[in-house]
Amino acid sequence: MLVDMDDHRWLTPHEQRAWRAHLAAHRLLFLQLDRELQGSGLSLNDYEILVNLSESPGRRMRMSELADATIQSRSRLSHQISRMEAAGLVTREECEDDRRGTFAVLTDQGWETIRRVAPDHVDSVRRHFIDLMTPDQVSTLERIYAPVIDHLQGVRGVRRND
Repeated sequence: MLVDMDDHRWLTPHEQRAWRAHLAAHRLLFLQLDRELQGSGLSLNDYEILVNLSESPGRRMRMSELADATIQSRSRLSHQISRMEAAGLVTREECEDDRRGTFAVLTDQGWETIRRVAPDHVDSVRRHFIDLMTPDQVSTLERIYAPVIDHLQGVRGVRRND
């Protein structure tokens, strides 16, 4: 079925510029931060997993919760965890109370890696993102993204973690 081009609610020129600016900033920032982490042998996705595990009680999370927290499919996360296991950064453990469940657990090597890499990564986030804005702009950005995150997590059936 073809859409009548005149009957559709298209983006205004202003909305189009804002949308494209968001896409460009997101992609460029992700690529830059990922590139800088590669010197430490990590991808940005690896780093995000290590951060989530390092901030969790017992440095462990159910794989399903980790997939939700990192916005990955369970299958993609499983492959990523396999690579990280091979590197000695994480292990998998069965859930004692739920045989179907599996935990991803941060190893001592993973903990040392995040402790070593985090200061440089935070410096990069500051240099390429945070320090380019005023504190008010950072607060505004957080307020702008909150309803978008809430909406999309609702669509996915995932609750937002504040």
